[in-house]
Amino acid sequence: MPAETAIQFFLQLTVILVACRVAGLAAQRIGQPQVVGEMIAGVILGPSLLGRVSPGLQDTLFPDGVANVVLYTTAQIGLVLYMFIIGLNFDINHVKKRAGTAAAVSATGTLAPLALGALAAIPLLSGGGFFGADVSLGMAMMFLGASVAITAFPMLARIIFEKGLSGTPLGTLALACGATSDAISWCVLAIVLAIHQNSPTMAVVAIGGGLLYTVLLLTVGRRRFAGLADKSAGHASIPTPVLSTVLILLMVCAWITDSIGIYAIFGAFILGTAMPSGFFAQRLTEKLEPLTTTFLLPLFFVYSGLNTEIGLVNTPALWAVTLGLLVVAVAGKGIACAVAARVSGVSGRESVALGSLMNARGLIELILLNIGLEAGIITPTLFTILVLVAIITTLMASPIFEAVYGRKRADDTPLVPVEEGYPHERA
Repeated sequence: MPAETAIQFFLQLTVILVACRVAGLAAQRIGQPQVVGEMIAGVILGPSLLGRVSPGLQDTLFPDGVANVVLYTTAQIGLVLYMFIIGLNFDINHVKKRAGTAAAVSATGTLAPLALGALAAIPLLSGGGFFGADVSLGMAMMFLGASVAITAFPMLARIIFEKGLSGTPLGTLALACGATSDAISWCVLAIVLAIHQNSPTMAVVAIGGGLLYTVLLLTVGRRRFAGLADKSAGHASIPTPVLSTVLILLMVCAWITDSIGIYAIFGAFILGTAMPSGFFAQRLTEKLEPLTTTFLLPLFFVYSGLNTEIGLVNTPALWAVTLGLLVVAVAGKGIACAVAARVSGVSGRESVALGSLMNARGLIELILLNIGLEAGIITPTLFTILVLVAIITTLMASPIFEAVYGRKRADDTPLVPVEEGYPHERA
């Protein structure tokens, strides 16, 4: 019934917002960004903790059915809005000036974990119990490689925002590398799903459609969107008709990219980068950011945590596999990215900081893992192990970043080699 669904939904919202607020404050107390607390709050409210302590209460709060569908849909809206905001504040000029570094780190941060993850899949497939019965070696290698290579792009963006790095060369470089790694990982996933479902067209549509979408928005779209800024000129805020047009465009772009199989967040992010910068982007951010980050975005983290069951890892052998995959993940992503950045001329301190940010996987990996689980590519056991890897690598990011980068950077400390002479903040 609609009325009962609404009642259930409002109860869920209340519990989620309280839990995220408390967990976020607790995370900040121990030096973690608020987003980490929100991620953990989702796990706490799910079957991993609340479901074990009080299964009746957990089932009452989050029963299967229409209410959870509404929660999922609302969470997706929050995620799409947030990634659009990140795109608005993404300064592509920093990437252009450091194109060599961005390319090197992106390539290394994608190829190294893909290779190491693929190699790790060989003994796991032969050992049994980790992949579906009809999964071939090639499929297992590609899927595990993609899951190790993935970066928690929304979480990376949130950490960069909370650390005050939005628009800085380091923050922009991290976002560029994270976006590239995730795009390639989703393309690999599309190939795996196409092979698994015996549908090559699926992979062609996802990869080709994604490239075409990106090119069109950053060329034709960018020129067309300039008119939105012109209509806002002379106003203290974004006019309502312009805001309505932007939101319609955002929903259309999210629908297009979700439909072709590369996920809605990339459509939102690319649209944001194609929008006019300066006054227009700043005013749009002021309009959308408060409600998105404090109300809608936490729903995404909590909904993902509701599908996590940590209790499945219950033997020494499984914990050994978890530790082994954690080592593979850190070596293939964090260490490899730091080395690539250092070789490209970034200072040692910034290289390690960049590696720590890239190593965070968070709940974007959970999305990929849920797709693999629903498709029968991986078993619940491997799903849980990779969830643990995602949580641990995300928890590692902030302490390592703070240790090498410091809570307060001096105003005269460059984020990139001195000869580049970049500004610290976006103009």
